[in-house]
Amino acid sequence: MTEDDPTAADREDRPGAEAGGTEETGSDAASESESESKSESESTTGATERAEATADAGGDPAEGSASEGAADPEIPRDVQKYARFKKMDGAQYDRVNEFLRDRTYITAREWAIARLCSDFRTETGVEMTKIGENLPELVPFMTDTYSPQAVNQARSSFEGKVQKAGATFLYGAMSGFFTAEELDELMYEVTEVAKFLLEVEGVDLSVEDELEAEERISSVMREVRDASADLRREETAQSESESEGADAGADGAD
Repeated sequence: MTEDDPTAADREDRPGAEAGGTEETGSDAASESESESKSESESTTGATERAEATADAGGDPAEGSASEGAADPEIPRDVQKYARFKKMDGAQYDRVNEFLRDRTYITAREWAIARLCSDFRTETGVEMTKIGENLPELVPFMTDTYSPQAVNQARSSFEGKVQKAGATFLYGAMSGFFTAEELDELMYEVTEVAKFLLEVEGVDLSVEDELEAEERISSVMREVRDASADLRREETAQSESESEGADAGADGAD
């Protein structure tokens, strides 16, 4: 199995392959082992079933989930009110994961947990225990609770993949492999995917915000292309100058 095999990569992204985290504790070893042994691809339960039952009754799924959560004193208030990913009520992990695998480097769990780590950040750090213990309540397509270590591992994996993807993209932009028109087309396609993911999370992007973001990105990429082209020209000129100097030295020796 090669590292490019998405099946192998997905197995590495599941909780069973976790690296230890350090920020918070609070789950005992037995609970963590049981959580990690479950498959994330099980049919959606918990929050999804509540959403479907509410929809059958003619109510709003998001409101039904929050209403039931409000009746459970064990669920923190900010978890009850969390409104992201509501557009994905009824979605299954494998379907979400497949969509992301086709268009990005990240997995469904890395996407969801990275967003949660951003939203549940306090002055003292990320509330990893709260995220892990309430994961099925927070994200419809996540059906298992996670240990703080699993949350930390998923966040770290997300950050590493973003860095590698960024380096790959910038190299392609700077290398001269793409024309300006091809790079603009590529930027448009990846921007559309990014906007879609934000919209699914529940972020409302106005037309003005979209145009402003696209212009900022295009402006930066134009600067990258111009700077890269200047650098390549300078290196070519320097190389030619050194070559001419070497040839002149050889002729003088003769």
